[in-house]
Amino acid sequence: MSMTRRIAFIPFILLISIVILSLIFPSLPKPTKPNPDINYADIAWMLCATGLVLIMTPGLAFFYGGMVNKKNVLSTMLQSFISMAIISIIWVVVGFSLSFGKSIGGVIGNPLSYFMMKGVIEGGPITSADGTIKLAATIPLVLFAFYQLKFAIITPALITGAFAGRIKFTSYVLFIALFSIFIYSPLAHATWHPDGILNKLGVLDFAGGTVVHMSAGWAALASAIYLKQRNDTNHTPARITYVMLGTGLLWFGWLGFNAGSAFGANGLAATALATTTSASAAAAFSWVIFDAVRGRKPSAMGTCIGAVVGLVAITPAAGFVSIPHSLTIGIVSSIVSNLMVEWRTKTNLDDTLDVFPCHGVGGITGMILTAVFAHKSINSSVVNNGLFFGETKLFMVHMIAIVGVSLFAFFGSLLLLKFTDIISPLRVSADEEKEGLDWSQHGEKL
Repeated sequence: MSMTRRIAFIPFILLISIVILSLIFPSLPKPTKPNPDINYADIAWMLCATGLVLIMTPGLAFFYGGMVNKKNVLSTMLQSFISMAIISIIWVVVGFSLSFGKSIGGVIGNPLSYFMMKGVIEGGPITSADGTIKLAATIPLVLFAFYQLKFAIITPALITGAFAGRIKFTSYVLFIALFSIFIYSPLAHATWHPDGILNKLGVLDFAGGTVVHMSAGWAALASAIYLKQRNDTNHTPARITYVMLGTGLLWFGWLGFNAGSAFGANGLAATALATTTSASAAAAFSWVIFDAVRGRKPSAMGTCIGAVVGLVAITPAAGFVSIPHSLTIGIVSSIVSNLMVEWRTKTNLDDTLDVFPCHGVGGITGMILTAVFAHKSINSSVVNNGLFFGETKLFMVHMIAIVGVSLFAFFGSLLLLKFTDIISPLRVSADEEKEGLDWSQHGEKL
């Protein structure tokens, strides 16, 4: 039996186990009284927002797929699509429990809290231990759970741009499963659960600056270092039209990503939608202008990358800052990431699609600027205003959180890469890389 078949036998056994578990734990709902807090307008909006966030992952597939060599387009796009399948299964079995289950020390949820979605259909909102904080109280818990699933799906998919064209598909599948359980879930719990350690510290992350973009960015950097350079680092983007299509889908879906994080059809959702749009527009234009100042032609690729960087940076701030300040966030993040991309090209670091300079650095910039511009008049949950308004506590808390999350995501990802490599070698052979992953990994061609 070949190595590939032996490795594939392991997830096959796991799938059979899941079938057995689903028969043992069907999670049938128990009769309950109507919840007086439920708001049907909020339900309608959050159903739409859930769909919007899901479309971001196919959007990312086009965004990344258009940037790589033609021989790696399908494999790169599939890495995003397969994330929708794998992470969904993990989330139903244990991922939601680890992220939003009863807190264990503020760092992880009890894996048995919602095991196999037990109690989710009839369950109430996620509540702090003392009962004073309710998360998403006006929508059914099952809707909250599957809205959050879409965040868990796209996070490991973001990493794929760092090692495009040189990772074995089976090894990638194992790595993202481990990443979801051991990196994403603890960060989601610590940041978004009412009893999470970062939440209680006062960290503001409206829709995923730390949980999504910093974690993916640092994992991307770890992957680029661990997998080393491609044999041929020169490549021509396969289809820039794919990049533009992907950007459109990402921008469209990001409105659900950020505005949906208000968990209701309300003014805060409208504010988040406005700040998201403004920051992305400012970042896209800034990228083009900054390139022009340095003597480069305005490009479709630059416009698209700038737009996505703006979306990344405004994500943690979307529901905490004013619309004018969102323009500043877009402009600053665009210039910072542009400079980081330029720096990266002068090093031996082979982050194929610049995931760390755009998502990692963009997320860090967004978290810093959230601590600068956040104000309680935008969102009453803000306890301490940002540095711009003369208060320093929030800024210091964010600096501590950025360092802690960075160390955890980077070194944790390195450890998971090493563990994966031992079980299933990560790197394709030189011949497979030369042939292209579309054919060598999947037997398909564009």
